[in-house]
Amino acid sequence: MTALATIFVTSFVIALSGAMMPGPLLTATISESARRGSQAGPLLIVGHGILEFGLVLLLLMGIGPYLSADPVFIVIALAGSVILAWMGISMLRSLPTLSLSRDVAEKKVHDRSRNLIFAGILLSLANPYWSVWWVTIGLGYILFSMKSGIVGVLFFFSGHILADLAWYALVSAAVVRGRSFFSDRVYRTLIACCAALLLGFAFLFLWSGAQRLFSGA
Repeated sequence: MTALATIFVTSFVIALSGAMMPGPLLTATISESARRGSQAGPLLIVGHGILEFGLVLLLLMGIGPYLSADPVFIVIALAGSVILAWMGISMLRSLPTLSLSRDVAEKKVHDRSRNLIFAGILLSLANPYWSVWWVTIGLGYILFSMKSGIVGVLFFFSGHILADLAWYALVSAAVVRGRSFFSDRVYRTLIACCAALLLGFAFLFLWSGAQRLFSGA
Protein backbone atom coordinates (compact mmCIF):
# COMPACT_ATOMS: atom_id res chain seq x y z
CA MET A 1 0.00 0.00 0.00
CA THR A 2 2.91 2.35 0.73
CA ALA A 3 4.18 1.92 -2.83
CA LEU A 4 0.73 2.64 -4.29
CA ALA A 5 0.33 5.72 -2.08
CA THR A 6 3.75 6.96 -3.24
CA ILE A 7 2.78 6.45 -6.88
CA PHE A 8 -0.48 8.35 -6.39
CA VAL A 9 0.99 11.30 -4.47
CA THR A 10 4.02 11.79 -6.71
CA SER A 11 1.86 11.47 -9.83
CA PHE A 12 -0.53 14.09 -8.41
CA VAL A 13 2.29 16.52 -7.61
CA ILE A 14 4.03 16.12 -10.98
CA ALA A 15 0.77 16.49 -12.90
CA LEU A 16 -0.23 19.54 -10.83
CA SER A 17 3.05 21.28 -11.60
CA GLY A 18 2.44 20.64 -15.32
CA ALA A 19 -1.23 21.70 -15.18
CA MET A 20 -0.29 25.04 -13.64
CA MET A 21 1.94 25.94 -16.59
CA PRO A 22 0.28 28.22 -19.20
CA GLY A 23 -0.98 26.45 -22.31
CA PRO A 24 -3.90 26.28 -24.75
CA LEU A 25 -6.05 24.23 -22.38
CA LEU A 26 -5.62 26.73 -19.55
CA THR A 27 -6.35 29.62 -21.91
CA ALA A 28 -9.54 27.92 -23.12
CA THR A 29 -10.57 27.19 -19.52
CA ILE A 30 -10.37 30.89 -18.63
CA SER A 31 -12.32 32.06 -21.68
CA GLU A 32 -14.97 29.33 -21.51
CA SER A 33 -15.45 29.71 -17.74
CA ALA A 34 -16.27 33.38 -18.27
CA ARG A 35 -18.91 32.35 -20.81
CA ARG A 36 -20.29 29.06 -19.47
CA GLY A 37 -19.58 28.95 -15.77
CA SER A 38 -17.65 26.72 -13.39
CA GLN A 39 -18.49 23.54 -15.32
CA ALA A 40 -16.15 24.57 -18.16
CA GLY A 41 -12.86 23.51 -16.54
CA PRO A 42 -14.03 20.08 -15.33
CA LEU A 43 -15.71 19.30 -18.68
CA LEU A 44 -12.59 20.27 -20.62
CA ILE A 45 -10.61 17.94 -18.35
CA VAL A 46 -13.09 15.11 -18.99
CA GLY A 47 -12.17 15.35 -22.69
CA HIS A 48 -8.49 15.71 -21.81
CA GLY A 49 -8.72 12.68 -19.53
CA ILE A 50 -10.48 10.52 -22.13
CA LEU A 51 -7.64 11.21 -24.56
CA GLU A 52 -4.97 10.58 -21.93
CA PHE A 53 -6.55 7.29 -20.89
CA GLY A 54 -6.48 6.15 -24.51
CA LEU A 55 -2.86 7.22 -24.82
CA VAL A 56 -1.89 5.33 -21.67
CA LEU A 57 -3.39 2.19 -23.18
CA LEU A 58 -1.41 2.76 -26.39
CA LEU A 59 1.81 3.29 -24.42
CA LEU A 60 1.19 0.06 -22.54
CA MET A 61 0.88 -1.62 -25.94
CA GLY A 62 4.35 -0.33 -26.90
CA ILE A 63 3.51 2.53 -29.25
CA GLY A 64 5.81 5.00 -27.44
CA PRO A 65 8.74 4.87 -29.92
CA TYR A 66 6.39 5.65 -32.82
CA LEU A 67 4.90 8.68 -31.05
CA SER A 68 8.36 10.08 -30.34
CA ALA A 69 9.36 10.01 -34.01
CA ASP A 70 10.00 13.35 -35.75
CA PRO A 71 7.26 12.91 -38.39
CA VAL A 72 4.63 12.48 -35.67
CA PHE A 73 5.80 15.60 -33.84
CA ILE A 74 5.83 17.61 -37.07
CA VAL A 75 2.31 16.54 -38.07
CA ILE A 76 0.90 17.27 -34.60
CA ALA A 77 2.68 20.65 -34.40
CA LEU A 78 1.56 21.85 -37.83
CA ALA A 79 -2.01 20.55 -37.51
CA GLY A 80 -2.20 21.93 -33.97
CA SER A 81 -1.09 25.37 -35.13
CA VAL A 82 -3.92 25.40 -37.67
CA ILE A 83 -6.50 24.32 -35.06
CA LEU A 84 -5.38 26.91 -32.51
CA ALA A 85 -5.18 29.66 -35.13
CA TRP A 86 -8.73 28.84 -36.24
CA MET A 87 -9.97 28.95 -32.64
CA GLY A 88 -8.18 32.23 -31.93
CA ILE A 89 -9.42 33.92 -35.09
CA SER A 90 -12.97 32.71 -34.41
CA MET A 91 -12.82 34.26 -30.94
CA LEU A 92 -11.56 37.57 -32.35
CA ARG A 93 -14.29 37.65 -34.99
CA SER A 94 -16.95 37.14 -32.33
CA LEU A 95 -15.79 40.07 -30.19
CA PRO A 96 -18.18 42.74 -31.56
CA THR A 97 -21.25 40.68 -30.65
CA LEU A 98 -20.07 39.27 -27.32
CA SER A 99 -22.21 40.07 -24.29
CA LEU A 100 -21.64 38.38 -20.95
CA SER A 101 -25.29 38.55 -19.91
CA ARG A 102 -26.48 37.04 -23.19
CA ASP A 103 -23.86 34.30 -23.16
CA VAL A 104 -24.81 33.31 -19.61
CA ALA A 105 -28.50 33.20 -20.58
CA GLU A 106 -27.73 31.06 -23.63
CA LYS A 107 -25.70 28.70 -21.47
CA LYS A 108 -28.83 27.95 -19.45
CA VAL A 109 -30.81 27.11 -22.58
CA HIS A 110 -28.34 25.04 -24.57
CA ASP A 111 -26.44 22.00 -23.33
CA ARG A 112 -22.91 22.47 -24.59
CA SER A 113 -21.21 19.90 -22.40
CA ARG A 114 -20.41 17.68 -25.36
CA ASN A 115 -18.74 20.60 -27.13
CA LEU A 116 -16.54 21.30 -24.12
CA ILE A 117 -15.54 17.65 -23.79
CA PHE A 118 -14.64 17.55 -27.48
CA ALA A 119 -12.75 20.83 -27.09
CA GLY A 120 -10.72 19.24 -24.28
CA ILE A 121 -9.76 16.41 -26.62
CA LEU A 122 -8.98 18.75 -29.50
CA LEU A 123 -6.88 21.18 -27.46
CA SER A 124 -4.81 18.32 -26.05
CA LEU A 125 -4.26 16.81 -29.49
CA ALA A 126 -3.25 20.21 -30.85
CA ASN A 127 -0.35 20.47 -28.41
CA PRO A 128 2.72 18.53 -29.64
CA TYR A 129 4.43 18.96 -26.27
CA TRP A 130 1.60 17.03 -24.64
CA SER A 131 2.58 13.91 -26.60
CA VAL A 132 6.29 14.59 -25.95
CA TRP A 133 5.59 14.68 -22.20
CA TRP A 134 3.77 11.36 -22.36
CA VAL A 135 6.41 9.48 -24.38
CA THR A 136 9.16 10.71 -22.02
CA ILE A 137 8.08 11.50 -18.45
CA GLY A 138 4.70 9.79 -18.73
CA LEU A 139 6.05 6.58 -20.21
CA GLY A 140 8.83 6.44 -17.63
CA TYR A 141 6.29 6.82 -14.86
CA ILE A 142 4.06 4.13 -16.36
CA LEU A 143 6.99 1.73 -16.42
CA PHE A 144 7.77 2.60 -12.80
CA SER A 145 4.12 2.09 -11.83
CA MET A 146 4.05 -1.28 -13.59
CA LYS A 147 6.24 -2.65 -10.80
CA SER A 148 3.02 -2.68 -8.79
CA GLY A 149 1.06 -4.19 -11.68
CA ILE A 150 -2.00 -2.76 -13.38
CA VAL A 151 -3.18 -1.41 -10.01
CA GLY A 152 -0.05 0.72 -9.91
CA VAL A 153 -0.83 2.17 -13.34
CA LEU A 154 -4.39 2.92 -12.21
CA PHE A 155 -3.05 4.75 -9.13
CA PHE A 156 -0.68 6.70 -11.37
CA PHE A 157 -3.43 7.71 -13.78
CA SER A 158 -5.85 8.55 -10.96
CA GLY A 159 -3.31 10.88 -9.33
CA HIS A 160 -2.49 12.45 -12.66
CA ILE A 161 -6.05 13.18 -13.79
CA LEU A 162 -7.24 14.28 -10.33
CA ALA A 163 -4.47 16.89 -10.26
CA ASP A 164 -5.66 18.25 -13.61
CA LEU A 165 -9.27 18.21 -12.45
CA ALA A 166 -8.50 19.97 -9.16
CA TRP A 167 -6.49 22.75 -10.78
CA TYR A 168 -8.84 23.46 -13.68
CA ALA A 169 -11.90 23.32 -11.43
CA LEU A 170 -10.19 25.88 -9.20
CA VAL A 171 -9.40 28.11 -12.18
CA SER A 172 -13.01 27.92 -13.40
CA ALA A 173 -14.35 28.72 -9.96
CA ALA A 174 -12.02 31.71 -9.62
CA VAL A 175 -13.09 33.09 -13.02
CA VAL A 176 -16.78 32.64 -12.21
CA ARG A 177 -16.44 34.36 -8.83
CA GLY A 178 -14.85 37.33 -10.55
CA ARG A 179 -17.41 37.35 -13.34
CA SER A 180 -19.83 39.49 -11.33
CA PHE A 181 -17.31 42.32 -11.64
CA PHE A 182 -17.06 41.98 -15.43
CA SER A 183 -18.60 44.53 -17.73
CA ASP A 184 -19.06 43.58 -21.37
CA ARG A 185 -15.97 45.65 -22.15
CA VAL A 186 -13.85 43.77 -19.62
CA TYR A 187 -15.34 40.49 -20.84
CA ARG A 188 -14.41 41.26 -24.46
CA THR A 189 -10.91 42.28 -23.38
CA LEU A 190 -10.49 38.96 -21.55
CA ILE A 191 -11.65 36.99 -24.59
CA ALA A 192 -9.38 39.05 -26.85
CA CYS A 193 -6.40 38.28 -24.60
CA CYS A 194 -7.24 34.58 -24.63
CA ALA A 195 -7.55 34.67 -28.43
CA ALA A 196 -4.17 36.38 -28.69
CA LEU A 197 -2.63 33.70 -26.47
CA LEU A 198 -4.08 30.93 -28.65
CA LEU A 199 -2.64 32.65 -31.73
CA GLY A 200 0.69 32.88 -29.90
CA PHE A 201 0.62 29.16 -29.17
CA ALA A 202 -0.34 28.53 -32.80
CA PHE A 203 2.77 30.42 -33.93
CA LEU A 204 4.93 28.57 -31.38
CA PHE A 205 3.71 25.18 -32.60
CA LEU A 206 4.13 26.22 -36.24
CA TRP A 207 7.68 27.36 -35.54
CA SER A 208 8.52 24.18 -33.62
CA GLY A 209 7.11 21.95 -36.38
CA ALA A 210 8.88 23.91 -39.13
CA GLN A 211 12.18 23.77 -37.26
CA ARG A 212 11.92 20.00 -36.84
CA LEU A 213 10.84 19.63 -40.46
CA PHE A 214 13.69 21.60 -42.01
CA SER A 215 16.34 20.35 -39.60
CA GLY A 216 15.65 16.84 -40.87
CA ALA A 217 15.59 17.85 -44.53
